[in-house]
Amino acid sequence: MMSRRTFLNTLLASCLTFLAWFNFTPTANALGGKQPPLNQPAPEFTLATNTGDGEISLSDYRGKWVVLYFYPKDFTSGCTLEARRFQQDLPKYLDKNVQILGVSADDVDSHAEFCESEGLKFPLLADTEGKVSKTYGSWMSFVSLRHTYIIDPEGILREQFLGVRPAIHSTEVLARLDELQSAAS
Repeated sequence: MMSRRTFLNTLLASCLTFLAWFNFTPTANALGGKQPPLNQPAPEFTLATNTGDGEISLSDYRGKWVVLYFYPKDFTSGCTLEARRFQQDLPKYLDKNVQILGVSADDVDSHAEFCESEGLKFPLLADTEGKVSKTYGSWMSFVSLRHTYIIDPEGILREQFLGVRPAIHSTEVLARLDELQSAAS
């Protein structure tokens, strides 16, 4: 039998997915809290991961671009679609010197199962208490919201995406990365 918490997590993730499909875009403070400022250092963090590294810090990726994406729940329809799109486009990201990092409140074991099930080859980070999600203004009650941030090789936050549409999001991120990388050259 499904626990109450699991049911509520699934219900909230479904509602957020539904809103994203209708292009609902919350204001920066309306849903999830205050966003970190653009063109400033991205908030540093260290989280447990499903990969063999055990923990990953944002600072581990200095010298690379980082796509840091927050999502509500492993194995839900919108989150699965979003992860699949990032995985499908992974060679394009690697060609651009970009590391993808996914973050949700799910634990490391759930992330490992999700990666195995979907063939994901990028790390998922376990923000089980929501501390990093809160720092990035991407937390509501007990789940991460669907927000994405682009961080440059010096650790500066260059872009944010709120109210993401999973089916087209990776394409949007790649297009914005092209713009940011061209401007930086």
